Amino acid sequence: MKAKYIFITGGVVSSLGKGITAASIGLLLKSRGVKVVNQKFDPYLNIDPGTMNPYQHGEVFVTEDGGETDLDLGHYERFTDVPLRRFNNTTAGKVYLAILDRERAGGYHGNTVQAIPHVTDEIQDRILGTAAETGAEVVITEIGGTVGDIESLPFVEAIRQIKYKVGKENCVFVHLGLLPYLKECGELKTKPMQHSVKELLGFGIQPDIIMCRSEKPLTKSIREKLGLFCNVEQDAIIENLSAKSIYEVPLMLEAAGLGKSLCKLLGLSDSPPALEEWKEMVQRFYRPERETTIALVGKYVELHDAYLSVAEALTAGGIFHGAKVKIEWIDAERITDEAKAAELLGKANGIIVPGGFGDRGTAGMVLAAKFARERKVPYFGICLGMQIAVIEFARDVLGMAGANSSEFDAATEYPVIDLMPDQQGVKLGGTLRLGVCRCVIAEGSLAERAYKIHDIQERHRHRYEFNNLYRPQFEASEMALTGRNPERNLIEIVEIKGHPWFVGVQFHPEFASRPNRPHPLFRDFIGATLGRG
Repeated sequence: MKAKYIFITGGVVSSLGKGITAASIGLLLKSRGVKVVNQKFDPYLNIDPGTMNPYQHGEVFVTEDGGETDLDLGHYERFTDVPLRRFNNTTAGKVYLAILDRERAGGYHGNTVQAIPHVTDEIQDRILGTAAETGAEVVITEIGGTVGDIESLPFVEAIRQIKYKVGKENCVFVHLGLLPYLKECGELKTKPMQHSVKELLGFGIQPDIIMCRSEKPLTKSIREKLGLFCNVEQDAIIENLSAKSIYEVPLMLEAAGLGKSLCKLLGLSDSPPALEEWKEMVQRFYRPERETTIALVGKYVELHDAYLSVAEALTAGGIFHGAKVKIEWIDAERITDEAKAAELLGKANGIIVPGGFGDRGTAGMVLAAKFARERKVPYFGICLGMQIAVIEFARDVLGMAGANSSEFDAATEYPVIDLMPDQQGVKLGGTLRLGVCRCVIAEGSLAERAYKIHDIQERHRHRYEFNNLYRPQFEASEMALTGRNPERNLIEIVEIKGHPWFVGVQFHPEFASRPNRPHPLFRDFIGATLGRG
């Protein structure tokens, strides 16, 4: 079967939810038995978001093959449960770098390199390459930014051209825009959407479906006006109202007729979607039987998107247990001493310290780990959070005063977290452990109880490791080293013996969690906070 393509553009304003829309489309088609894959094209010039400040970009989502990608890929995976790869996220930086490298190598045989056709061809090759690489029946491509932005113009031109390469019957354009509601006159206004579609038409693209983000339902007159001025059929005007949960969005869009419209336009069989499990999950989210409070102690808490997958994994764990998860976002720098730790963390049922880079806030994180260990509060340390637990234990239990990570203090007497010998002297970025790595789990551990298997694979994104020189001291203590990477003999999981639930992991389990299938560690962490450990 020849692959078909859906392109999603946005207009009027940013942050309307193109990523959730793209993920929802993936779910609606997959639930009809269609093999789908999502991808995103970002117009910024960075090669990837790996070196960007979380406050600039939010979370960096890591794929199984080690790609550092946009956070929307997390939405795609959580909705469709289709594992993605690094090529599923392309930036303008990647496009231009490939072109310039090819030009330097003589790949253009002395010809002038231009935006058209060379940049647009490179973009199209990546779109078509995703179909060839994955064997997907439908490739869903989100174009980042807003139509009219100068940096996104090559991408818009590329998808205009691709329609004629793959055939009109194999290509659908979906345009998402805002219909603002003016309280003063009590009306939804269509003019911004009309202008946005006009802008898109000016670039040669007629949207097949327009999706209207609004606070109020669309009236018949609104639909008629949009259909007339935007040149679309009435059944191709999809209402996209705000939802209490992002996981309800695909159900709302299905009810609005999006799945049916896409199948009609692409010539796909419109079989009844298998969404029963998803609906049940949403109902469990809306009808919790209990509540648990989790203190998330981090350094980027002012922007919740910096910990997006962690927050969603916590929510998924709550859904499994029929519990509402209330996250208290605690800036680690506010925890200045043990009294402040007790004040800020005293009402939490569980404490989680997620990943991060740099030493800012680590003193507060150490105090949070100590509070959790001494007060028997369930603790979950992820990546940096595991290293923090090791540092705290070394200082306060093993008597290694000033123990630290060499990332934070190169002169520390006890570098319990350090670079491995083969990493020394290699520049940052050359030594990041990225993507899936093996971990062998010890019998009788909390991790074994969660996974129920002994050999697992999880995604990584870090540089510093547990220092094996100190393994004898830890192995003789109450901190159990319960997970190990066999290929490089690296410690992956630590636990505290005799504690209700205290687990630190060097990897990032949040990336593998799904709303209807929570990651085992998040599931058991939430269970422990509910007294079900």
